[in-house]
Amino acid sequence: MIRSEQTIYLVDDDPAVRDALGLLLSLRGYRTALFADAAGFLETWSEHWSGCLLIDIRMPGMDGLALQKTLRDRGCTLPVIIITGHGDVDSARTAFRSQAVDFLEKPLDEARLVAAIEEAFARRQHSSESRRRQHDYARRLATLTPREREVMELVIAGRHNREIAGQLAISVRTVEVHKARMMAKLQAQGTADLVRRHLEHA
Repeated sequence: MIRSEQTIYLVDDDPAVRDALGLLLSLRGYRTALFADAAGFLETWSEHWSGCLLIDIRMPGMDGLALQKTLRDRGCTLPVIIITGHGDVDSARTAFRSQAVDFLEKPLDEARLVAAIEEAFARRQHSSESRRRQHDYARRLATLTPREREVMELVIAGRHNREIAGQLAISVRTVEVHKARMMAKLQAQGTADLVRRHLEHA
């Protein structure tokens, strides 16, 4: 049974490692895609892929850390797990600075590998949800009239209705109407919720 719609993309030049990990992960119910080198992965990679990356450090041509950096520079958001048979502090530091989920040394501990994969999937899901919420907020924000946007900014700045009315030279009642419409469009459950949403997505 496939456990997830997400795929584990394994990049390792050692065919024995690819076969063993591919089998292990398939038996665990994961969908996998195997690559022998960084160049082959980069030629195939699509920004629409979902899942995580399992990358070996030492490979001919572009090594794993260089691949990780190249993917980040290209805007790839797939979480990365680094695997290596030659771990050292400098490599681990470089990997984590590029936001690796984990840095695993061979022979791989199966439980730790699975835990890292599940964390990577959770990060990916959280990132996707965050982007969806940000897009939704931006779409709602675009529906505000210029006056509703002015009222929103003053509410977020901590101004009360009477202060807003004075600053915009409109009645308090008109402020209340604009504020109610603005809150409804943004689906804010009150001033605190409005401020939270704005800070999250500004």
